[in-house]
Amino acid sequence: MNDWPIGISTGCFYKTPIINILKGIRDGGFTILEICSFPDHLPYHDKDAVKQARDEINRLGLEAFSFHAPFASHIDITSLDEEQRHHALANLIAASEAAAILGARHIVIHPGPEREGKPPAEELYQRMKNGAEVLSIVATHCRKLGLQLLLENMLPHLLFGHTSDILYMLGAIKETNIGTCLDTGHANLSGEIYNVVHKMSGHLRMIHVNDNNGDWDAHLVPGEGSIDWNRIIHELTKSNFNGALILELAGSDGISPSEMLERARRGRQFIDDICHREAVLISSQDL
Repeated sequence: MNDWPIGISTGCFYKTPIINILKGIRDGGFTILEICSFPDHLPYHDKDAVKQARDEINRLGLEAFSFHAPFASHIDITSLDEEQRHHALANLIAASEAAAILGARHIVIHPGPEREGKPPAEELYQRMKNGAEVLSIVATHCRKLGLQLLLENMLPHLLFGHTSDILYMLGAIKETNIGTCLDTGHANLSGEIYNVVHKMSGHLRMIHVNDNNGDWDAHLVPGEGSIDWNRIIHELTKSNFNGALILELAGSDGISPSEMLERARRGRQFIDDICHREAVLISSQDL
């Protein structure tokens, strides 16, 4: 049976201070976390607040497996404006330092801006070059902090929203402490869901597990959308994936933390059951 650890992103509680939901997460049966960087959830520039979160995580016996760096239209590592790139770099450096304080192994970064459309070829090339230069600086800083930087596949309508863009960045970044994080929902919307595991297999370190119906980034519980999870688990097994699965589900107004955790537990059980069936199938083929 695959022994991939299954954790939860605290992003489903992004409107609630992290210190207020950690015990509930522990009591809900989860120990592995990806920490969300939304300022109302965790003001990552405030090192005292980050240390307080770290101490509570440790006290509860939880693990900060990864930290998701901030992403917004104004955090643009590809910008043609040097001042805006410096601003983006400062945010990512602060995020990496917060990740190190938390004791995380990985920091997940969107390799492009939250910007729609594709510019002319010359501008696109310059933006890709700018992004790679900024990420090289961040990766060097992460290496010194003992972190691995993971590039996440973005939504397909955004700049750098395809697997080929991630592969370019991986080749252009000078450091070697680089890997990828596959967001299953983003890949489903891009139409790459069933071949992206193979394309990323040499670099894949983590999966953001969520579902949708191919229409929008709904971050549904796995099994509640159109993704064929049996096929995904089979592809991950074939590629010898050796990382963690992080449930990245949508939080919304009116859903209590206990209900949110019940959804997460349902998703974890769904994935566990498929992993078990996959292991049984492989064992029977080996006989």
